[in-house]
Amino acid sequence: MRKGMFHLIIGSILTLSATSAHARQSFDDYVLGLKKDAIASGINAQLVDDAFKNVKYKARAVKADRNQPEKKLTLDTYIQRAVPKWKVDKAKAMFSKHKQLLSSVGEEYGVQPRYIVALWGIETNFGSLTGNFSVVNALTTMAYEGRRETFFKKELMSSLQILQEGHISLNDFKGSWAGAMGQNQFMPSSFLRYAVDGNQDGKKDIWNSLPDVFSSSANYLKQAGWNDNYTWGRVVRVPKGLSPSLVGIDKEKGRSLQFWQSQGIRKNSGAALPDLDITAWLIQPDDGLGRSYLVYGNYQSLLDWNRSHYFALAVSYLADRIKFG
Repeated sequence: MRKGMFHLIIGSILTLSATSAHARQSFDDYVLGLKKDAIASGINAQLVDDAFKNVKYKARAVKADRNQPEKKLTLDTYIQRAVPKWKVDKAKAMFSKHKQLLSSVGEEYGVQPRYIVALWGIETNFGSLTGNFSVVNALTTMAYEGRRETFFKKELMSSLQILQEGHISLNDFKGSWAGAMGQNQFMPSSFLRYAVDGNQDGKKDIWNSLPDVFSSSANYLKQAGWNDNYTWGRVVRVPKGLSPSLVGIDKEKGRSLQFWQSQGIRKNSGAALPDLDITAWLIQPDDGLGRSYLVYGNYQSLLDWNRSHYFALAVSYLADRIKFG
């Protein structure tokens, strides 16, 4: 038996085992176990009772998880959908409207404000699409569903800690079907690591406070290694015959711009690459059938936020449109 097939069969057995275990345990019994775990971890018992009081199994959340689009769009098609002209126009308007606050946050954290706005626009359409699921309910449902139980249980316990710290009321504790929260769609564990009380009112409110939203996003990028001396990368021309082994975002595939210049890679205009001492990675999101990019450390920071080339390039494209039109 081939090793890959063996792993596939074992993985299927484990998945069926997890599903079967939950099939033998009712949702209500599972919730009782979660409540015990939460109290044992130091969450106030009354808060735990309140948080789980109206929790129900939400089949809609599970359906959303299982029915995520499988058809792979090309990058160009994706960018057209994710960053239409109206969103570019709105991003510019928001950048102008909140310029003073954005400039202050950008200076404090060392992040160009246009990237803060671009993340805001791509994640939630500038705060207008943040999700209307109870965070506790969504995470409980996803943990019970079983495919990523460990991950969602951890996020659930983090969400209870957020409530215990008093950053948001239980009634207002809303997010996506997967538990992503607020105007920058942080998962609860990311909130605990990166959220900032930007307006210094004692709460980290990424749902309603723009100082908190902007500061939290900037802090995330800063902690992920952002350097505001540089941009994210650029579209490039790649000569025929370049070794495919050079393509990729893994750490060991980073090379100097001088190296890439020596391999015949040029700016999209055909001009020479910049004479900068910076590490760059060559990526081809559509496997050589579409655009090629040289990306820098800041792009790696965007991937830390969301491990998707399409997401990172949509944010980068919108940030560039804010600056260059």
